[in-house]
Amino acid sequence: MCALSSDLGDTSGSTTRFLLICDSIASNRWEDDVTLRARLTAAFLAVVLGPVLLGAVFVGIAVATVSDQRASERLAAGADNLRAALAVTCQRLRLAAETAALLGDRPDAAQTAVGRGLARAVEVTDGGAVLATAGDLPPRPWADCGAPASQPAPSGFAAISASVDVLDAAGGRTGRAYAVEPVDSTLLGWLASASGVRVSSLADGPPPTAEDAAIVTLAKGLMPGATGTTDGGRLVRRLDPQSGQPLALAVSVPAPDVQGLYAVLVAVVVCAGLVAISVAWWLARSTTQPLTELAQAVERVADGDLGARVPVRSQDEVGRLGLTFNRMTREMQGYVQALTASRDQLRGQLGVLGDTLAGTHDPDRILQVILQTATAATGAQAGVVLMLDQSGAQLRGQVGEGLAGLDVAELRLSPGEGLLGTVAASGEPMRGRVDRDGPVLSANEPRCVTYVAVPVAAPTAGPTTGLEPHTERPPAARGVLALYDRHGFDEFDDADLVTLRTFAGQAAVAVDNVRVHEEAQRLSLTDPLTGLSNYRYLRESLRREVERASRFGRDLAVLALDLDHFKEVNDGYGHAAGDAVLAEFARRLRAEIREVDFAFRQGGEEFVVLLPETDADGASVLAERLGTAVRRSPVLVVSAGGSPAPRRIPVTVSIGIAVFPHHGATGAAVLEAADDALYAAKAGGRDTYRLASGRAGAKASAEVTPGAPKAAQPPRQSRGG
Repeated sequence: MCALSSDLGDTSGSTTRFLLICDSIASNRWEDDVTLRARLTAAFLAVVLGPVLLGAVFVGIAVATVSDQRASERLAAGADNLRAALAVTCQRLRLAAETAALLGDRPDAAQTAVGRGLARAVEVTDGGAVLATAGDLPPRPWADCGAPASQPAPSGFAAISASVDVLDAAGGRTGRAYAVEPVDSTLLGWLASASGVRVSSLADGPPPTAEDAAIVTLAKGLMPGATGTTDGGRLVRRLDPQSGQPLALAVSVPAPDVQGLYAVLVAVVVCAGLVAISVAWWLARSTTQPLTELAQAVERVADGDLGARVPVRSQDEVGRLGLTFNRMTREMQGYVQALTASRDQLRGQLGVLGDTLAGTHDPDRILQVILQTATAATGAQAGVVLMLDQSGAQLRGQVGEGLAGLDVAELRLSPGEGLLGTVAASGEPMRGRVDRDGPVLSANEPRCVTYVAVPVAAPTAGPTTGLEPHTERPPAARGVLALYDRHGFDEFDDADLVTLRTFAGQAAVAVDNVRVHEEAQRLSLTDPLTGLSNYRYLRESLRREVERASRFGRDLAVLALDLDHFKEVNDGYGHAAGDAVLAEFARRLRAEIREVDFAFRQGGEEFVVLLPETDADGASVLAERLGTAVRRSPVLVVSAGGSPAPRRIPVTVSIGIAVFPHHGATGAAVLEAADDALYAAKAGGRDTYRLASGRAGAKASAEVTPGAPKAAQPPRQSRGG
C-alpha cells in the first residue's frame, strides 16, 4: 500500500514521503532492531569512552614527559653542584699546598697541612729531590686543578692535586709543594653528598660495584654532556674534565617509574568502560523498543491493513512519530482514492490541453505550459525543454522548471552529448537512474538522480504515445523534453513515459504551427526579390513610428527613392538584369542605413526609408552617402546570352526627403511630401535629392545644397524613369 500510494505523485505532500519511509522500514524484518541497538550502543560508547581513552593517554604521556623532564633537571642541577664541590676541593688543596710552601723550611711542614685536614697527602720537592711528604701519596699521574680549559687533564688519574712554588728569602723559586686528594670512594661519596646525585669515576680501573660498571660503560659511550639510560633504570650524564673540574666523571639519578600510574589509568578506563556499556545498552533498548513496534505496524500497513495503530507511551520525538503514523493511516484511504481520481482526470485532460496549446502562437509560452503540466502530472521536481537551432547543430535551452542555480538560456548541448543530446540524436526516449543506467551527464546538464527524457517530435515523425507500431526510422526530433527526480525519490515508470511522450508530441505540433504561422506572417510582410519589407508593412511601420515621434517630441525623416531610367534597364538588358539591379540596390541600401532604420520596397523601382529620431540634416547626409554608393559602382550582371564577361550597368537614384512634423502632421502627409520632393529631384536632372519645404499641403521642395536656388515644382507626372 505504501508503494502504491507513493506512485500516485506528490499531491498528498508529507503523506507520500511518510509512506516511502514506511515502505523502507517494512522491507526489513522487525528483528533488525538488534542491529540498530548495537549501532546506538557503539555510538554512545564512542562518545563516552573516546574522551576517556584520549584523556588517559594524554595523562600518561604528560606524566611520563614531566617525570623525564624533572629527572633531566635534577641531573643538570647535580652536575652543576658537582662542579661547585670540585671547585671547593681544589681551593682546599691549593690552601694546603700554600701552607706547605710557606713552612717549606720546617721538617713538619707537609704533616702540618695534612694534619689540618686540608689534604690527604702532601709532597714538597726541591728541584728534583723530595724534601718532605705526608699522608699516603697515590701513584701518578695526578689531575691538576689549575690546568687550563684548553688542556684538560687525562682521564687515567688516581688523584687530583693543587701545586704552588716554594720560594726562598730572596723570592727565588727553590722547589714546589703539592697537595693531593686520592680519587676513591671517600672523595666520590663526598661529591655525591654535596651534589645530590650519584657520582662515578671514569678513571681506568675496575668500578667498585656492578651498577657503577654499567654506569661507567654507558658513560664512556656517550658524547661529552650527553645523557643516556642504563638497563638498570638510571639516567646517566657524562662530564669531561674542564677548567676548575679536572676529573672525568659520570653523574646519574634513578629514571622515573610510571608503570604504577599506567596500571591505575588502565583500571580507571576498564571501570568506565563497563559502566558505559551498561548505560549504553539500556539507552539503546529503551530507544529501539518503540521503533520495533512502529516497524511491526508499518508491515501491517504495507500488507494493506490501514487500521494498524502504534501505542504512544511518551511525548518525545518517537512518541510524536507514533502520533503522526496513526493520523496518517486514518487519512490514507481518503488520500489514495483522491490521488487515483486526480491522476485519471489529469491524464484525460492531456488531449484537451494539447488542442488548446496548438492554437497559440508564443512558442516559449507553449513550452512553459507543457513543462509545468508534465511536472505536475508525473510528480517531477524539475524539468527542462531544449530545442534544436535552425542549423540543427546545437540544442538550446528554451524553458525550465525547478532548476535552482541554472540559467536555462545559457544551456547549450550538441546532439549526442550527455543524456539530452543522446535522446535528440537517437530519437528514442530514455528513463532510469544516472548511477545505474547512465548515460554520463554533460557538464552543462542539470544534475539529477532519476530522469525521463523524450524527443520533441510530431506524431507523423514517429511514435509519440507508445501505442503505435514501432518503425525502424527514428523520429525527426525538434528538441528534447526531460523531467528529473520524482518527489519521494521514486523512479519514473512506463506510465510517466507515455504521458511525457504525449506532451512532447503536442509540443512538436504546436511549435510547428507557430513556425508556419510566423513564416506566413513574414512572407506577407516581406518583398521576396529584395528581402526588404513590402508596402503593407510600410503603412503599419509608418503609423507606429509617427505615433512614437509625436509622443516623445522627436523628428522622423522619410526618404522616397526611385531608380533613374530603370525602364531602360529592363528594355535593354532584360527583366532578369532588372531584378539583379533591384536586389543589389537593396543590399547597398541596407549597408548604408542604421539598425534602427527601416527600408521598404514600395513597388517596382520605388523604395521608402524611415529614419527615426533624424532631422533634415541627418537625412540629407544619408541621401548624399546613398547616392554616392549607388553611383560609384555599376552593377555587374551576367549576360543572358552566355557571354563569360559580366555586363556593367550604371545605376543612379533620385531621392525625396520629408521630415515629420515639419512637412506633414500625419504619416500619409509626410510620405506625400517626400514623394513630391522626389518628383522635384527627378525634374532637377535626376541622380540627386531634394528636401520638401513648407508645411503639410505645400507643393514646393528645395535642394539641400547650401546656396543652391530652389527648383520650381514641376507638374505631377509618372516616375517610370
